[in-house]
Amino acid sequence: MPCSIEPLKKLALLGAIDDCIKISSSEFTNHISTSSKTAARILKKLDDENLIKRKIVSNGQLITITEQGLKKLRDEYADYQRIFEKEDNIELYGYVVNGLGEGKYYISLGGYKKQFEDKLHFIPYPGTLNVCLTNYSKHTREKLEELHAIQIEGFTDGERTFGSGKCYKARIEDIESAIILPSRSHYPSDLLEIIAPVNLRKKLNLKDGDEVEIILEEQSQLSRRVIK
Repeated sequence: MPCSIEPLKKLALLGAIDDCIKISSSEFTNHISTSSKTAARILKKLDDENLIKRKIVSNGQLITITEQGLKKLRDEYADYQRIFEKEDNIELYGYVVNGLGEGKYYISLGGYKKQFEDKLHFIPYPGTLNVCLTNYSKHTREKLEELHAIQIEGFTDGERTFGSGKCYKARIEDIESAIILPSRSHYPSDLLEIIAPVNLRKKLNLKDGDEVEIILEEQSQLSRRVIK
């Protein structure tokens, strides 16, 4: 049986992303070059994997692609971009998630705040936007190490020592920002913390689960598009 992505792409091209389409198994054979029985099994498999929603009706099935199906298609699209587009750009994809609330504390510390102002040329809002990367971007994230990083030095306040880290300058829509990668962190490697002079959640009207695309360019220039 063909893998899920090819028949899913065919359904998307038939309009199942934007609307509910009606199609029978026999009609679907014209698009995937297989038997009617195999086409029926493929549609059932897509439904079982929660990639589509379908309802059996007279003379066919009503089909729409689910959010999980859309995510699978976007991951496939990202792979093709990686193959055919210039390697000058690094693209990261992820979903907005809740953090532990520690960003506000650390960003407000004088030893970090002064460095952010001097090296990033803005005073960050006390808090971070947390983005959990997709499986595709977990691999791509390694390329961050190839980009120029702004070093944030560790310091001590006389009682406690605070670690160093790296920043990668960013632009979220028209908002200057930066990705922070602490040298030591208890956060998982697929989680990015992003700072900016404003509250990004409120400014961009983001909520948990919203998908985001981050494009990192050489020379640490970054532009970012939010996909609702």
